[in-house]
Amino acid sequence: MTNPVTAGSPSAPPGEPPPGAARVLAALDAVRDPELDEPITSLGFVSSCTVSADGDAQVRLRLPTYFCAPNFAFLMVADAYDAVSALPGVSTTEVVLDDHFASDAINGGVAARAGFARSFDGEAVGELHELRADFLRKAVLAGTDLVCRPLAAAGAGPPELAALTLGQAPPSDALDRLRQRRSELGLPAGDDAPLLIDPATGAPLASDAVPLHLRRAHTTRVSIEANAGICRGMLRHRYGTSGLGEEEQ
Repeated sequence: MTNPVTAGSPSAPPGEPPPGAARVLAALDAVRDPELDEPITSLGFVSSCTVSADGDAQVRLRLPTYFCAPNFAFLMVADAYDAVSALPGVSTTEVVLDDHFASDAINGGVAARAGFARSFDGEAVGELHELRADFLRKAVLAGTDLVCRPLAAAGAGPPELAALTLGQAPPSDALDRLRQRRSELGLPAGDDAPLLIDPATGAPLASDAVPLHLRRAHTTRVSIEANAGICRGMLRHRYGTSGLGEEEQ
């Protein structure tokens, strides 16, 4: 067990009541495992969540293995800290990653707002912005498969799909999620934006590029979902208990 390190978040406005644990957990729904593109809550990574009467929030996280990639872990702990600290009524925030080989470096670095490179001084060569972007591009590809597969099954061919805009695609949760991931990358996400784009550049695809693009999108989605299933299985084997907000599979 690592020693927790606490850092103060911006002070709440005078008279602002502290949020309940349920609101803190809801804020953590927005924090995603960067590789799996799923909330840390539904994955079972949140082991506890408390808020004192003075607005001191503490969140404890756990991961499927002791050796989960430290860069992924750092992103989740840092994002959790930011999400909880932004809540009205929170006076201090403490996010503790337990049972991980780099817990001390990650917990201390996030609490000090030191960034990944300083937290792993001599080991890391830079920050994690490009890593986050790489995984967002994969999420865009996976989301493209979820949106396009029913359209293709209904008879839409490459020319039709290449001509389709986001606003013309049938409304769905998958479409909303695809728009969000594209927005996070700064890619076109409005109604008039093409449904099929290069996730690296945002350029629309020609119809002859559609079959290969959709194969890549399908492979990416299947890989992400398989990894998520493996992580859930390892987490259940390691701890044997459900996390807060975990979805049953």
